[in-house]
Amino acid sequence: MATQGSPPRRRSGDDRLAALLVVAALAAAMWAVEIVDAALGGELDRHGIAPQDPDGLPGIAAAPFLHDGFGHLVNNTVPFLVLGAVIALSGLRRLLGVTAIVLVAGGLGTWLVAPAGTIHIGASGIVFGYATYLIARGLFSRRAGQLAVGVLVALLYGTTLLIGVVPEDGISWQGHLFGALGGVLAAWWLDGGGARRRDPQPASRYLGNA
Repeated sequence: MATQGSPPRRRSGDDRLAALLVVAALAAAMWAVEIVDAALGGELDRHGIAPQDPDGLPGIAAAPFLHDGFGHLVNNTVPFLVLGAVIALSGLRRLLGVTAIVLVAGGLGTWLVAPAGTIHIGASGIVFGYATYLIARGLFSRRAGQLAVGVLVALLYGTTLLIGVVPEDGISWQGHLFGALGGVLAAWWLDGGGARRRDPQPASRYLGNA
């Protein structure tokens, strides 16, 4: 009897460890960049997202590593580590996939919509995307454990998510909003309808003669 398809691979401890190390390394890079930026008097911050300026597009990749002082960085580091670690438990590919989708969606959305002449920096867009990914993931996958995690994240960060997307001067609410939308997109693409269309389940895993 021949078989078609294979069960999902279980995440190895090494894979999870690698993902956790990536989260830690990204946070460490944010701190290293801010230390250099402080020594340079904030010169690096001009390399953030400059909306509607083609020269500002590289800022999409740079912005999460740039912060307006150490207070701003501390506020982003803690939720980044916590939420990133939870996603990392699903493996390195999942962590990188979620991060890439949130980074591109959040950055491009900010670049397109935010007012020209402003500069947008900070990892809060990634944080918002991580949070909404974890909330939406369970709704798309319908797995009890992921639903429970989503409820917990909603209880802990739901108010912050709602307040963060309200327009306010001096705050990159566009980065928050589009980062959050990027997290929902990542959940749909990696755990929901997009994933099912890319890897449709066969009618039967077993083929053979009766």
